Amino acid sequence: MLVKGTVFKYGSDVDTDVIIPARYLNTTSEKELASHCMEDIDPSFIKNVKAGDIIVAEDNFGCGSSREHAPIAIKASGVSLVIANSFARIFYRNSINIGLPILECPEAVKAISAGDTVSCDLGEGIICDETTGEKFKAEPFPPFIQQIITDGGLIAHIKKEAE
Repeated sequence: MLVKGTVFKYGSDVDTDVIIPARYLNTTSEKELASHCMEDIDPSFIKNVKAGDIIVAEDNFGCGSSREHAPIAIKASGVSLVIANSFARIFYRNSINIGLPILECPEAVKAISAGDTVSCDLGEGIICDETTGEKFKAEPFPPFIQQIITDGGLIAHIKKEAE
């Protein structure tokens, strides 16, 4: 799968409470969650994000609670990929569970700037900063996890497999 978008860049320890503030957790509406995504760390995010855009962050992205609301809000906002130095483990697994592509690639994080246009071949783990022409290699997920993400998450994948 190929994705391409404009980069929103963040630092380390972006926790689930700034990805989707707790005051909005009383809804299960993905659209409503998306409308508040990142508002406490970047009020302009939801006004500027477009389908396909990419979040790039430093260490421990998604730390904090175990709720799936955070990756759901990111995916529903239109973000096609999150690239980080590292992810909090529960966020990492929740992203797979809901079908949000994520990659760990410290070299890309260091080189990519906010506003750059980035494309990525998720199957190969090739990240290209089209603004600078630099390319990076991340370790892609194994094919069975790529299929879960392509199918839209674990529940959608299980339903598809049961058909």
